[in-house]
Amino acid sequence: MLDRLFKLSENGTSVRTEVIAGITTFLTMSYIIFVNPDILSTTGMDRSAVFVATCLAAALGTLVMAFVANWPIGMAPGMGLNAFFAFTVVAALGFTWQQALGAVAISGVIFFILTVTGIRSWLIVGIPHSMRSAIAVGIGLFLGIIAMQSAGIVVDSPATLVTLGDLHKTGPLLAILGFLIIAVLDALQVKGAILIGIIIVTILSWLLGAGEFRGVFSTPPSILPTFMQLDIVGAMHGGLFHIILVFVLVEVFDATGTLIGIAKRANLIEEGKPNRLSRALLADSTAIVAGSLLGTSSTTAYVESASGVQAGGRTGLTALIVALLFLAALFISPLATSVPKFATAPALLYVAGLMMRELVEVDWDDVTEAAPAALTALGMPFTYSIANGLAFGFISYVGIKVCTGRWKMLHPATVIVAALFVIRFAFFSGH
Repeated sequence: MLDRLFKLSENGTSVRTEVIAGITTFLTMSYIIFVNPDILSTTGMDRSAVFVATCLAAALGTLVMAFVANWPIGMAPGMGLNAFFAFTVVAALGFTWQQALGAVAISGVIFFILTVTGIRSWLIVGIPHSMRSAIAVGIGLFLGIIAMQSAGIVVDSPATLVTLGDLHKTGPLLAILGFLIIAVLDALQVKGAILIGIIIVTILSWLLGAGEFRGVFSTPPSILPTFMQLDIVGAMHGGLFHIILVFVLVEVFDATGTLIGIAKRANLIEEGKPNRLSRALLADSTAIVAGSLLGTSSTTAYVESASGVQAGGRTGLTALIVALLFLAALFISPLATSVPKFATAPALLYVAGLMMRELVEVDWDDVTEAAPAALTALGMPFTYSIANGLAFGFISYVGIKVCTGRWKMLHPATVIVAALFVIRFAFFSGH
């Protein structure tokens, strides 16, 4: 039955291989069930409800990927977008988390429309390669400063804006240790290095009295505090126009880039042969809307799925195993609430570092490509906003190309995005 359903023989794989691949992928991406509630609860959202929403959104999105696309890719609330949701939309701009969820839902609907009409493919082709790389780097830098801040390694300073925290405290020291553990384990190719790092630091925090152990297993907590709490009408507020734009843009580049990259590694996309990319794209766009209804930020394809592909995963059976494990994780909510911020901070910081690998993809020899890319990446952490970084990058890209007589190189998609950001700065107040 499984062979017929997932075409295992056709893809040169077996049930055993797919199960191992699914477990491997889950171990590498399961840190999100600890990190996402940590980030979103800063907005006032109920931490336990966000934990349930995270597990359910991940399971639901991955099930759609398994049965609609038959691809070995795990889905979960995306890193970067959850930070943008909490620290920019709610903390900096002052919108409620309900309005922010509404913005996620609207962006999901737009994302779905862009996918089925083919505009998503047109956008991907139209955005310069250097800019796409810079967006990933900028989000990495943004996650990096959030991670060091939540660990107490970086603190605010009236004289220099930011400065080094007190490294004699338990939290910052354990966070530094956690980062080293994750990096060493990953270098040794240990599966689930990030998750192991989080668990070790959490246990040490209990032993040293810096954290509190609340148990491991229990029935899943209620999702009602976040379920269907999105405020669509509030999200139509003028100030959220550019927020929705940013959600859509990051979802488009992040999800599409991840899907294509992993599918190529698994030989699921071959020249001249039919593939299921369009179905996979449909899966991730529907998962965003579902996630917003459950009570979490945008759900996206996870690059950590590459670990499962490396272990031999080739079909949706791998994704099905990932989804089932996310559902099983619902029963460890006491453990999830026992994880302190300085235990998840190293995971954030490590993911941030991995995202910065994209720097090598920027064409540094061409100033008209390099300058906007640098501005994009630097704008995100220094203005504490992914939106501002994107705006600086796209506007400067078009401006520099036009002023150097290279306007013919501009794709209409780039010009449209830049124009939307100019309109946002000109007519919509706020940050």
